[in-house]
Amino acid sequence: MMPNLSSRHDVVQLDQHSRARVPRTPQTIEETGLNFSFLVELLTKILFLGGQMRLLELARHSRLPVAVLEPLLAFMRAEHACEIVRRSEAETAVVYALTDLGRERAHEFRQRSQYAGPAPVALQTYIDQITRQSIGNMAVTLETTRQAFDGVVVREQVRNQFGAAMNSGRAIFVYGPAGSGKTFIAERLVGLLSGDVAIPYAIAVDNEVIQVFDPLAHQPLEKEAGPGNQLDLGKNDDARWVLCRRPVLLTGGELTLSMLDLEFNQRSGFYQAPPQVKANNGLLIIDDLGRQLVSAQDLMNRWIVPLDRHVDHLALHTGKKFAIPFDVIVVFSSNLSPKEFADGAFLRRLGYKIHVGPLEEAEYRAIFRQVCDEMGIPFSESALDYLLRERHYKEGRPLLASVPRDILGQVRDLARFCETDPELSEQSLDQAWENYYIRE
Repeated sequence: MMPNLSSRHDVVQLDQHSRARVPRTPQTIEETGLNFSFLVELLTKILFLGGQMRLLELARHSRLPVAVLEPLLAFMRAEHACEIVRRSEAETAVVYALTDLGRERAHEFRQRSQYAGPAPVALQTYIDQITRQSIGNMAVTLETTRQAFDGVVVREQVRNQFGAAMNSGRAIFVYGPAGSGKTFIAERLVGLLSGDVAIPYAIAVDNEVIQVFDPLAHQPLEKEAGPGNQLDLGKNDDARWVLCRRPVLLTGGELTLSMLDLEFNQRSGFYQAPPQVKANNGLLIIDDLGRQLVSAQDLMNRWIVPLDRHVDHLALHTGKKFAIPFDVIVVFSSNLSPKEFADGAFLRRLGYKIHVGPLEEAEYRAIFRQVCDEMGIPFSESALDYLLRERHYKEGRPLLASVPRDILGQVRDLARFCETDPELSEQSLDQAWENYYIRE
C-alpha cells in the first residue's frame, strides 16, 4: 500500500491554528509501527555493542519505553538469545546481556545492517508528522520580515518580495551579479522561520533504516541539549523524535545528482537521507546554481515533479520505490538569469524570481560605514567620496554589496602588516583596489 500523502491545501486547513507536537510515546510494539523481528534484531545489536546493560540503559539507547522492551526481551530470553545477569528490586535496574547464541545472531544481523541507534519511526508516521508541521502552515508578516532584516542594508522592495515568497511555500530563484549579496540575503531567511518541528532519528522502509537526524543540519531546542536529552521531552512524548528549529541546509558547488537520492553505505548496511529530506519543513539553499558538478538542467529536471506536487520518490538498493514528502522551500541562488537554466514550464514552478542587483549610492555608503564599525576602522567621508568618484564611477565598477567588506578587509590586512592602526586614505584605498580588481 502506498503511504498517504495529504495535499498542501489540506495541510493548511488542518493545522493552521496548531503547533507541531512530538508524537505520543508508543505503549505497544504495534504502536511503534515496526515489526517484531526488526525490533529483536535492533535490541540484539544494541546489547552486542553495549555488553551488560540495565533495562533503563536499553530504553535510553533505543528511545523505546520499558513497556515495549519487556515483551521483546522476554522473547529473546525464551529463545536463549539473552539472559538476566543481575536482578534488582527496581525493575529498570535489571541487567541484561547476550548469551553465546545471542552473540552469534548479532554477528548475522550486523552483516545485514550495523545500525544500532535509536529505533526508527515508520514511514507513514513520518509522513503524518511532516504534514502536521508543514512549512505551508507558517505565516510571515511585514513586521517579522522587518525584524529579520534589521540592520541589513537591502532595498525595501526586495525585502518584501522575500517575505511574501516565504508565505508561498514554493521555490524561490534569486539572481543577480556576483557580489550583489544574494547568498547573504538568502541566509537571512532563517530569521523568517517560525515554529518548532519534530525530526526523527531515523525512518524505516521495508525494514531498511534511513538516518534523518543530522547534528550538522538540525538544531535541537535548548531544553533538549542537556543530559538525558530526548528522554526529557515529556512523559507522553515519543523519544524517537528530536524537537528542533526548522532546518536550513546550504549546499553549493559540491552538489551532485546522486546526492539527491538515498545514500546506501555498503559497509554499514543503512542509508543517509538526501539533503531535501533533511530539510523537510524548512529551507534548502542551492548556492551558486550553474557551478555544481551536476548541470543546472539535470538538477531542474530531477526536481520538476517534487516542486510541483510536493512529493518526492526515492528508491532502496533493493529496487523498492516509495513516496516521501517534499515539504521544503528551495532557494536557488545564481549569477545568471533563470531563463538560461530552464524553460517556461519549469520557471512557472519556481514561484518567485527575485533580482538582487547593484546598490544605490546611499545603500553602498550605509554598508561601507557598517563594515568600518565592525572592523574598527575610523570612517572617513572624504575617503569614501574618493573611492566612489575616482574608482567606482571613473572605472565603471558597479556598487556591489560585497565590495566594502572586501576592500576594507584589505585595508585592515595592510595595517596589520605595517603594524599600524588601520586608516582610510587615498593611498590605502588605491592599494586595496589594485589588489582586488584585475587590470583590464
